[in-house]
Amino acid sequence: MECKKCIILLGLVLSLNYVYGQYRMKNTPGSSLSDRVQQLSELALTRPVIKFNGAKFKEYVKTTPRNYSVVVMFTAMAPQRQCQICRHANDEFVIVANSFRYLQSHSKKLFFASVDFDEGSDVFHMMRLNTAPVYMHFPPKGKPKPADTMDIQRVGFGAEAIAKWISERTDIQIRVFRPPNYSGTVAIIMLLILIGGFLYLRRNNLDFIYNKTIWGLGALFFTLTMISGQMWNHIRGPPFIHRSPSGNVAYIHASSQGQFILETYIVMILNGAVVLGMILMTEAASRKGDVKKRRIFAAIGAGLVAIFFSSLLSIFRNKVQGYPYSLLFK
Repeated sequence: MECKKCIILLGLVLSLNYVYGQYRMKNTPGSSLSDRVQQLSELALTRPVIKFNGAKFKEYVKTTPRNYSVVVMFTAMAPQRQCQICRHANDEFVIVANSFRYLQSHSKKLFFASVDFDEGSDVFHMMRLNTAPVYMHFPPKGKPKPADTMDIQRVGFGAEAIAKWISERTDIQIRVFRPPNYSGTVAIIMLLILIGGFLYLRRNNLDFIYNKTIWGLGALFFTLTMISGQMWNHIRGPPFIHRSPSGNVAYIHASSQGQFILETYIVMILNGAVVLGMILMTEAASRKGDVKKRRIFAAIGAGLVAIFFSSLLSIFRNKVQGYPYSLLFK
């Protein structure tokens, strides 16, 4: 009889223990979530971009439930990784994170983090990433969609582009505040001082100011700079070149919607060569003198125009699929 009572009592204790365990498991996620939000908020106060390793990424990003968004930059900052644009991309990302600090009402709805390959290679394998930098948005609910990965090849990685992309994913408007940069102002002042000093030294002989060749070369250089896409680079902030996951390097963007910085210099040089060819042909036709020399100049000019204009058409055909025209090169 006593043994039977002990068995019943033991069964009752085990049942109560099971119910209590289920109650704790049911209520643990809420407190765990609040703890995670509090910990992230404290980390965000010390630095705008929180550094994650594999363990922290799983704890704060992969663990559910989650009532906040995390924008993670996957990067490779170590010199041996040879990621030329990673540091620049990181600087732009930090500018956005610092600007977000002004939005106190959203301080616990969005967090910025970074994962370096040398500190979280397991995270790169987990996310199936084999390139850097990559910006990825992890929403409060569900898994990231294709649009949650920023297309830096199309829009660049400037702070303004990142802020716009974040607003499209989270409805949080971030006004970008850049730190003051006086290098441009100082450069302009130094240039004006040099020009003023040069004019002062040549004050008794300023005929060169009326030289149409000098003004023509200046206008030509400005025009070539603008049509090559320098303003597009300034606005979009594209990478200098693109290194594919297989290790190949691309100097020309494959789409008409994007370009690389080196590509603008290539286009500027090609346009300059075409203009030089036109100038040689014009000078050969307008000048008087040795006919043989003029013919040589005309032939060189025609060759420059044909070769380099064909190169420009070839680049355009590769960027705009379906463009039907070409000259010497496909």
